[in-house]
Amino acid sequence: MINFINNIARKFFGSKSDKDIEEIQPYVEQIAEFSNQVQSISDDELRGKTNEFKQRIDEHLKSERDEIAALNAKADNPDTDIEEKETLYEQIDKIEETVTDKIEEVLLEILPEAFAVVKETARRLKEQGSLTVSATDMDRDLAANKGYVAINGDRATFPKTWLAGGTEVSWDMVHYDVQLIGGVALHKGRIAEMATGEGKTLVATLPVYLNALAGRGVHLVTVNDYLAKRDSEWMGPLYEFHGLKVDCIDKHQPNSNERRAAYNADITFGTNNEFGFDYLRDNMAREAGDLVQRKHNYAIVDEVDSVFIDDARTPLIISGPVPQGDKHEFDDLKPKVEKLLQVQRSYFNTALAEAKKLIASGNDGYKESEGGMALLRCYRALPKNKALIKFLSEPGVKQILQKTENYYMQDQNKEMHKVDAELFFIIDEKHNSIELTEKGLELITKNMDDDQFFVLTDVGSGIAEIEKLGLTDQDKAKKKDELMRDFAIKSARVHAMNQLFKAYTLFEKDVEYVIMDNKVKIVDEQTGRIMDGRRYSDGLHQAIESKENLKVEAATQTWATVTLQNYFRMYHKLSGMTGTAETEAKELWDIYKLDVMVAPTNRPIVRDDKEDLVYKTTREKYNAVIDDVVKLTGDGRPVLVGTTSVEISELLSRMLKMKKIDHTVLNAKLHAKEADVVANAGKPGAVTIATNMAGRGTDIKLTDAVKASGGLAIIGTERHESRRVDRQLRGRAGRQGDPGSSQFYISLEDNLMRLFGSDRIAKLMDKMGYEEGEVIQHGMVSKSIERAQKKVEENNYGIRKRLLEYDDVMNAQREVIYKRRRHALQGERLSVDVLNMIHDTAGALLDEFHEARDFEGFKLDVIRTFSVESPITEDEFFNTKIDPLMDKFVHGLVQMYTRKKSMIAERAFPVIANVFETQGEKFKNIVIPFTDGIKNLNVVVNLAKTYELKGSNLALAFEKNIILAIIDEQWKEHLREMDELKTSVQNASYEQKDPLLIYKFESFGLFQKMLDRMNREVISFLFKGDLPNAENTNVREAQERKEKVTASRPEVAQRQAAPSQNGGGQQALPTGPQKKPEPVTVGEKIGRNDPCPCGSGKKYKQCHGKA
Repeated sequence: MINFINNIARKFFGSKSDKDIEEIQPYVEQIAEFSNQVQSISDDELRGKTNEFKQRIDEHLKSERDEIAALNAKADNPDTDIEEKETLYEQIDKIEETVTDKIEEVLLEILPEAFAVVKETARRLKEQGSLTVSATDMDRDLAANKGYVAINGDRATFPKTWLAGGTEVSWDMVHYDVQLIGGVALHKGRIAEMATGEGKTLVATLPVYLNALAGRGVHLVTVNDYLAKRDSEWMGPLYEFHGLKVDCIDKHQPNSNERRAAYNADITFGTNNEFGFDYLRDNMAREAGDLVQRKHNYAIVDEVDSVFIDDARTPLIISGPVPQGDKHEFDDLKPKVEKLLQVQRSYFNTALAEAKKLIASGNDGYKESEGGMALLRCYRALPKNKALIKFLSEPGVKQILQKTENYYMQDQNKEMHKVDAELFFIIDEKHNSIELTEKGLELITKNMDDDQFFVLTDVGSGIAEIEKLGLTDQDKAKKKDELMRDFAIKSARVHAMNQLFKAYTLFEKDVEYVIMDNKVKIVDEQTGRIMDGRRYSDGLHQAIESKENLKVEAATQTWATVTLQNYFRMYHKLSGMTGTAETEAKELWDIYKLDVMVAPTNRPIVRDDKEDLVYKTTREKYNAVIDDVVKLTGDGRPVLVGTTSVEISELLSRMLKMKKIDHTVLNAKLHAKEADVVANAGKPGAVTIATNMAGRGTDIKLTDAVKASGGLAIIGTERHESRRVDRQLRGRAGRQGDPGSSQFYISLEDNLMRLFGSDRIAKLMDKMGYEEGEVIQHGMVSKSIERAQKKVEENNYGIRKRLLEYDDVMNAQREVIYKRRRHALQGERLSVDVLNMIHDTAGALLDEFHEARDFEGFKLDVIRTFSVESPITEDEFFNTKIDPLMDKFVHGLVQMYTRKKSMIAERAFPVIANVFETQGEKFKNIVIPFTDGIKNLNVVVNLAKTYELKGSNLALAFEKNIILAIIDEQWKEHLREMDELKTSVQNASYEQKDPLLIYKFESFGLFQKMLDRMNREVISFLFKGDLPNAENTNVREAQERKEKVTASRPEVAQRQAAPSQNGGGQQALPTGPQKKPEPVTVGEKIGRNDPCPCGSGKKYKQCHGKA
């Protein structure tokens, strides 16, 4: 009914897509007009357009930039009061927002001209074969470092061929109207959905060039490092001709000068993971020079659905070692789990045989000793068992199971305990959870001294019992500590046992993960690629390692974390492009405020998308698939067979070998060959078995002979949980109007059908008397399958949204902490932050004692915190209102602190001057020790600069180092507490409470306490800290500080319950850095004594070849 109403509305009012195109069409017409104009100008004039655009932008922003410069100069004046500085910085921030808005205004004005310039550049490269212009310094650098530019005297030639991704490419593309539409959509901050083969990489050149003109940086984000490197080299010359610098962060090491230079380029390519990890690394830096990223301005995300939907399931985490992180109980508990599995399998075999016997005799009831009850017990014992799945595909059996399950699920599972009474553990496959029963608990604690070995201590009751014992306070505290220690040990043990159960029963080798290089590697369910750097969260990965008899990696502690959603929402403007986003439009709008615009295809799609073929069993289905492959290859057509797992791809490969059909397999184990395999998949008679989304970013191009035979044939061996993934597989065929076909083969034993969609279809097939081997094909069946997919999509969206809701709480806190760190690193606004910390610390102290009317306590706390006498007298304390009293207190403290900073410079300078004058040639940076009598802090300063400023920069360095040290220490501890809180609040669901609400409430209290503690520690050290002994200070050279950290992506299992059901937050686990294969480029080597390619006339060793 809803679809019918929507169709009527489209006929009368037009579709959203039509309205989007209508809005953008005037820009396309203007671009066409300017394109005609620029065709007559010279190559030099074409290149000169870029400087014209930049000048127009500068003129549009001149007044605001002048105003910002004047305010900055005033703020930098040493005579400016700190409180006035705070006002100045607020004004600067407001003007910066105005500048950002005005940049968008002027870019929209020059959009038609800028797009026309890029289009004309592409046309001339294709048709003329090269572009020749006056050589600039940048051209000479390109000739020397990249080699594709030829310098002849004062002229530079940009040819149409160069190396990209290790192979030579020849430019043969010019933007057509559909691509111009996509380019405008991207500039306006939308997602452009464009079909496979429509040239999304070329589309991006338009908004990338336009937005790079503002000089604020443009990030082009890809799904893997191969595409990032290839696209930066493929599209780079188009930008570099116009004087824009292009780089790729994935070509350089983290925290290196080269990576910093890459971010400072006008256009920066890279993978989503590396952009996110660099953000986290920047917020762990200890020197301003270690920062690599600029302000987040504009990002275009390629294959945006993969990044924003698939990769957004898990956060980015940087972690470090924890004490005793290598200790675990997995190997000790494994024999108990294996014993449970053995007895459960034994019971399952007996129960299944009994169920078959009873149902065959007509006794299919739901009570004890009846077939339905035995069948339900089998299903709750081992739902993935192949014998059970086979039995459920027989006529009527699935209906018996559903009737029995419905009976015991009524009244909120009130009678389900009768079913579970004979089981040792229960598996809930839909929620990806497992639960130990009383019978299972008895079995694993049998022959043990402690029958409570796996029973969690009731802390509340235990504390109440201790209170009744009438012990002394000291003995009570001791008893309570023992109780909490016992609870912590058992909690960790039960958690480890549950994770081992999951590893053994819900996670299959070569399906969810593979073993490579003696390590467990997760396989992405969406793409079939190995997910390098990711580990299952919450100890599950360690459990799988134990199950597979591999080395169990040590646990780590989170040091910095962010979700991809919150990272990308930091950009001022965000857009994306993909071939499959329309089905996820709601999520993309709700989370990122990104509107999906469906662009028309350049040529009509003629691909034949056939209705699904539904079989009863997987055996029938795979036999039909192989028969179809044999027939299609006989017709000379290439075939791409889409699979959902390594296991299925290897099964189909064995079946094709039996038929003696040559084929290529592309799965997670052969991931490195992806680009080559996909590129060859369009040859006549080629058979390629690949995962549903393999080869994104690489087109399958067809020869004329293949097109004549019917084009590429797509065979899907299973419907994916997400319609988007199925559309991606279909989209491999029918590129740019090519012929082709797509056909999905489905069985009622497939995961999607078995869990969510096969009930009505199974009944229909039984009623119509379908026998084994017969197939059903109808549009209504395909629609039913799509409804099942929608259910799963909604469930997965709920999981991602829940993850984001938890991270939103962390993100608000993260922004406060990272802003303070940034101010400390850069130093400009540090004085304002110190003043605010003094105010907050003084306010908390005064509020506490003024309300209690305790002046003596106030005096002692002032001495204890600030190490100074109270600037407030007793009379003032009792007789002055709180606001003026606060002003006097803070003013007095600020004066004392200002004198303290001057005194530090005066005491330290004689020693620094002596070192500089006697040993200045030895040291660049020196370490100056500070202490508050308890803690010691080493401050690193530049010797020459400190001598030149007569030590006046020492106080700033002192403030910076102590603030960074205490922020990092407190933030790491706070992250640990937040991880524990996220895990513990999940139990609130048993009390009919929302864990998220409790998490928000409790986390606010934890954060407030952390801030108060941080402020107090910082201010206390700043007031107490001093040089140990200025005359005898042991000055030494500063050494480079290195910390061992790990960047990782903990992975959450698919179809898991929302956190309120499953519990367990994200936890970082260690992964070693993986060296990925890179294309080998062989070029002509330049001899050291050869002329430099830049055209300078010098030898290479004396010009661009200097070491």
